[in-house]
Amino acid sequence: MNAQVDIEQLHDGLGLQLTYDGTWPLTRLTAAVNAVCQEVECRGAQSVVVLQLDSTEADSRSWPGAASTREVNRWERAVRRLERLAALNISVASGPCGGPAMDLLLATDFRIGAPDLLLRLPVNDGHFWPGMAVYRLVQHLGVGRARQIVLWGSDIPVERATELGLIDQVSADPAEAVHTASVLAGRIGDRELAVRRQLLLEAASAEYEDALGVHLAACDRELKRLCQDVTVPAPIQTDPAPDSPGTSNPPRDAGPASTELADADAEPGSHA
Repeated sequence: MNAQVDIEQLHDGLGLQLTYDGTWPLTRLTAAVNAVCQEVECRGAQSVVVLQLDSTEADSRSWPGAASTREVNRWERAVRRLERLAALNISVASGPCGGPAMDLLLATDFRIGAPDLLLRLPVNDGHFWPGMAVYRLVQHLGVGRARQIVLWGSDIPVERATELGLIDQVSADPAEAVHTASVLAGRIGDRELAVRRQLLLEAASAEYEDALGVHLAACDRELKRLCQDVTVPAPIQTDPAPDSPGTSNPPRDAGPASTELADADAEPGSHA
């Protein structure tokens, strides 16, 4: 892929792929994520976004490097935009996965891990980086399990990540796994995917009364869709029943054609 082009089409034409490079500065990573989101939003058609997260030992631990708070905010907003995108997000991760790769992994819908995958939280000179990865870990795992990872900074091998539900599939053939997931995702419309994702994300933190309103709104949309899908049969046209004995139909008014026929049958000079 060209060094200036961060996005490429998938070979099967089902969507777009962004190949992550851990050596990029934060500003370029942010621009790349926003670019793939913009591309999907402009396409309009159902799409799949694949994030290829290949990290090295050197770029997986220290994060975010030389950056300002504004740049960090822009990065977090780009990841959130990806997380809420009306398209299935698939991440394919291998090797040590930390820093921005960890952020992107936790924001995707379906996560594929290589056998050598190792999840790790970013640390700078022994100081933990307090990014939104912690928030997403708590959402996915709950406070109890996330506490073990965050407080003690434990690395997570792929087997443990799969048990925790942070990885959905382990595969030595990522391309085949991506294709299978993309085909299966094609059965779910983008709008339907967005509704399911929103309900899941809000259920972890919303109070019951707040969540009830969101769920009722989703139920209302689904009920309206079901009503639209129900076809109302057209009324059956039947011939009028024959007259019963002893009954007669009321006389019908003669139209212009009947008057003309009556005049034609009358004898000349019979008119008054």
